[in-house]
Amino acid sequence: MRVHFIAIGGAAMHNLAIALHLKGYQVTGSDDAIYEPSRTRLERHGLLPLEFGWFPEKVSKELDAIILGMPAKTDNPELINAQELGIPVYSYPEYIYEQSKNKTRVVIGGSHGKTTITSMVLHVLNHLSLDFDYLVGAQIEGFENMVKLSDAPVIVIEGDEYLASPIDKRPKFHLYKAHIGVISGIAWDHINVFPTFENYKDQFSIFIDTIQEKGTLIYCEEDSVLLDLIEKHKIHNKIKFLPYKALDSEVKEGVTYLKLDEEDLKINVFGHHNLMNLNAAKLICNELKVSDKEFFEAISSFKGANKRLEKIAEDSDTIIFRDFAHSPSKLTATIEAVKNQFSDRDLVACIELHTFSSVNKNFIKEYKNSMQQADLKIVFIDETNLMQKKVSPISEREIKEAFKDNDILYFTNSLVLERYLLELNIPKKYNILFMSSGNFGGIDLVTMTKKILKNEKKR
Repeated sequence: MRVHFIAIGGAAMHNLAIALHLKGYQVTGSDDAIYEPSRTRLERHGLLPLEFGWFPEKVSKELDAIILGMPAKTDNPELINAQELGIPVYSYPEYIYEQSKNKTRVVIGGSHGKTTITSMVLHVLNHLSLDFDYLVGAQIEGFENMVKLSDAPVIVIEGDEYLASPIDKRPKFHLYKAHIGVISGIAWDHINVFPTFENYKDQFSIFIDTIQEKGTLIYCEEDSVLLDLIEKHKIHNKIKFLPYKALDSEVKEGVTYLKLDEEDLKINVFGHHNLMNLNAAKLICNELKVSDKEFFEAISSFKGANKRLEKIAEDSDTIIFRDFAHSPSKLTATIEAVKNQFSDRDLVACIELHTFSSVNKNFIKEYKNSMQQADLKIVFIDETNLMQKKVSPISEREIKEAFKDNDILYFTNSLVLERYLLELNIPKKYNILFMSSGNFGGIDLVTMTKKILKNEKKR
C-alpha cells in the first residue's frame, strides 16, 4: 500500500504515518512546517519531507490513498491534484476506521478525561500482555508511539469531538462506529465549530447513535447534562448502558488510596475526576474480559499521561505540576484535585488561555469562579497568539469580570510572566500548577521550574 499524508506533521497525523510505516506501508508526506517532537520522530523513521511546502507532483495515480490533516486548506494543491486524479482521500479517523473494520472498537469520548481514560486502559492491557491496537492523544509511559495498527482483535481509540478534516465536517468520534463507547461528561467547547451548547450536545447524541447494535455505552452518572441525554436514548436504543461514578478513596499524607474490599490500594493519580476516570477504565476493561482483580493490580503502577497532572519538579516544600486543562470544567477540576490532595499547602495556579474558545469574549464568561480554590491566581494570554488568531486584545478588567475574581494577576507577555514566577516569594509550603493546551508563549517550563526551586532554597 502506498499512502501520502497532506499535513503529516500533526500530532495524530505523524503518529499514524509512523504506525503505517511500521506496518510495511510505503509512506510519504508533505507539510508547510513541522515542529518538535513530530520533526525528530518523523526523521528517525525516514519520513521527514526533504522540503517543506506543497508539491502536487508528489500525488500520482500510483497512490492507494491520501490522508488529509485538519491544518490543510481546501485549496491545497496536493489535495486538488488528488481529487482530479480520483485518488481516495481520507481524514485520519476515517482511515483508522478502515484499518479496524474487523476489530472490536472501543471509543472513549467526552469533553474531559478522554486521554487519561484511554491511557489507563492501554496501561492495563499492556500490563496483562494482551494484544490490542490503539490511538491516544498523548505520549504515555511504556508506549513509543501514540498509534498502533496491527492484526490485533481490539482497538482502543481516544474519540475527539472536533472536526475530521477540512473537507469532512463530521466530528471524529462519529466515524469510528464503536462497539464499546464512553462519554466522560459534556461541557461546552470548540465554539468556533459548535456555536451553541445545544449544537455541541447534539454531537454526543449522534455519537450514541453510532454505537453498534448490542454494543455498550459507559457514561458518567455524576454529569447532569449527560444524564438527561442518556434518558432520551434509553427509550429506543438497542445497546447496554453502564453508569459510573468516582471510586471510593482516601487521601493520607498527600497519597491517594482506593478503598477496596480486601485492602486499600495506593495509586499514583489523584483528584475526584481521576477517580471517575479510573472507574470508566475499569468498566471498559471488564467489557474486554479483564477482571477487577487484574485491573486493580495493573492500575496501581499507572503514573498518568503526559501533561495530565504531571510532576515536572519538586522538593520537600513544593511540587510543580503541568496539566493540559484549558476549558472551564477542566480548570476547576484540576485546581480542586491539587488543593484536596495537598490541603496543607497554598496553591499557585497559572492558566494560559490559548484555544479559540478560551479567548473568545462571548465564551470567556464560562470561566466564572473557576479559579476560586487557588491561593494565587494567574491568567496568561500570549498577545502573539491573539494576533495570529486575529482576536482583539483582552483587558485585565475583562478577565477579572469574566472570572468574577478581582484577585487574578493577568499577564500578556511571557518574559514578564517568567520574571514574576522566578521572583515568587511565598514563605511556606506551596505547590504550583501550570495549565495550558499551548506552551506559555515559549517558556521552557521544566527549566524555569528548576530555577524556581533553586531560588527558593537561596531565600
